[in-house]
Amino acid sequence: MLALMLAMLLAMLDNMIIGTAMPTIVGELGGLDHLSWVVTAYTLGTAVSTPLWGKLGDMFGRKGVFLTSIVVFLAGSALSGMAQTMGQLIGFRAVQGLGAGGLMVGAFAIIGELIPPRERGKYQGMMASVMAVATVGGPLAGGAITDHLGWRWSFYINLPLGAVALAMITTVLHLPARRSRARIDYAGAALLAVGITSLVLITTWGGNEYAWGSAQVIGLAVLGVAALAAFVAVERRVAEPVLPLHIFGSRNFSLITLIGFLTGFVMFGAMTFLPLFQQTVQGASATNSGLLLLPMMGGLTLLSLVAGRVTTRTGRYKIFPVAGGALITAGLLLLAQMDVGTSRVTSGLYMAVLGAGMGLLMQVTLLIAQNSVEMKDMGVASSAATLFRTIGSSFGVALFGAIFTHQVRDTMVGRAGEKAADLTSGGAQMDPDSVAELPAAIKDAYLHAVSDGTHQVFLWGTLISLIGFAAAWFIKEIPLRGSEPKPSPAGPEAAGAERADTLVKADQHRAEPVPSAAADRA
Repeated sequence: MLALMLAMLLAMLDNMIIGTAMPTIVGELGGLDHLSWVVTAYTLGTAVSTPLWGKLGDMFGRKGVFLTSIVVFLAGSALSGMAQTMGQLIGFRAVQGLGAGGLMVGAFAIIGELIPPRERGKYQGMMASVMAVATVGGPLAGGAITDHLGWRWSFYINLPLGAVALAMITTVLHLPARRSRARIDYAGAALLAVGITSLVLITTWGGNEYAWGSAQVIGLAVLGVAALAAFVAVERRVAEPVLPLHIFGSRNFSLITLIGFLTGFVMFGAMTFLPLFQQTVQGASATNSGLLLLPMMGGLTLLSLVAGRVTTRTGRYKIFPVAGGALITAGLLLLAQMDVGTSRVTSGLYMAVLGAGMGLLMQVTLLIAQNSVEMKDMGVASSAATLFRTIGSSFGVALFGAIFTHQVRDTMVGRAGEKAADLTSGGAQMDPDSVAELPAAIKDAYLHAVSDGTHQVFLWGTLISLIGFAAAWFIKEIPLRGSEPKPSPAGPEAAGAERADTLVKADQHRAEPVPSAAADRA
């Protein structure tokens, strides 16, 4: 578990560290116009490779595939640290993203194979703590590394951590080997890559590089729809589809995938604009804005741990996506009430509510997804859940960014006129130092504009989260596999169940139909 958590930390920590180092990187390599591609290339590589890593793990064994993904990620990290131009850095970041796609899905799939779902809740707090460390510690570590060691060590720091993970996984992780004779679904993988790339580029370029109605954005939309339609046709007839469509025949899997998409949508939107509000309106430094997220991360970690323990003890889990959806909706609605007079204590309490909702919901979505499929599809189930959350986050940041920018300009025009709106155009790109240098009247107007923009973002986030809350009510609570034995006297049926559980733990590489998935489809 320690090795798996370390690998997950590598993937989640990277973007947080790099974000702090980006101004220094641009100062040395230039290429300010292509700055966004440093993040976009990584995101694209991760999204495109995630389904393929999951399927390869199902076909050829998870340990070897997982180790390969770590090696690819470390190679991309080393090359990124040695980059001499912005173009090289973007290309090497894409390589790094290809490896990162296998880190998350590989860790989740291995946990799913080693630990029965009923007992898996015990480890939810560990998974949530990784996210908390990455979110809060990433910007702090990035700033310290950049100031004292140089920006290249923002990438090199992955090498010793990755070496430890490689050594531990190689020596202590024992999983059965597999060898599938079926051909890899290259056509499906290529079509899915084209479709995902089109979607990510639409959300990245739309409203920024190109207008939403431009030929480029419309062309990407047409290409994406055509590629995904062809992908569905291919997946229906190949022997080993990269993303088997039959897993969506499970109502629980389809619902929890939708909920995961919406959670990624609102969560990453919130985490993008909360630091902006804290730095611009509340006057926090970049370092302090990371620390000010602690109430949200604390609520996430604590409630994730509680949900895991309760799931392990009772075997019941439906209450958590329902309660989590309610708390996320309430948290976003509270955050929508923030204005220029909101104190840090008040916003911290609001963030704690949002974090509690995320803690109840985030890990249980993966638990339900894995419990809804057969063991042979564990990898693709994990990759599908991760992929849809990633795509949701891309859509969320893009949509909320458009809403924010539009509202900031409208408020600036209303309070200070067109010239002031032009002076502060770009909204989110104005750093606190630039805001402090504005004339008093324009500065006051801009603070209100940012406050209005974040209000609109969280208000729309509230409406979108209501869809996930409604979907959670339709989840069917199916007994988790590998239930802990009851303390009461065991009859023949209980003894048989215990023996079956032991066999599953000892020989989980067998592709047996799972009774819960069959019951779900029925």
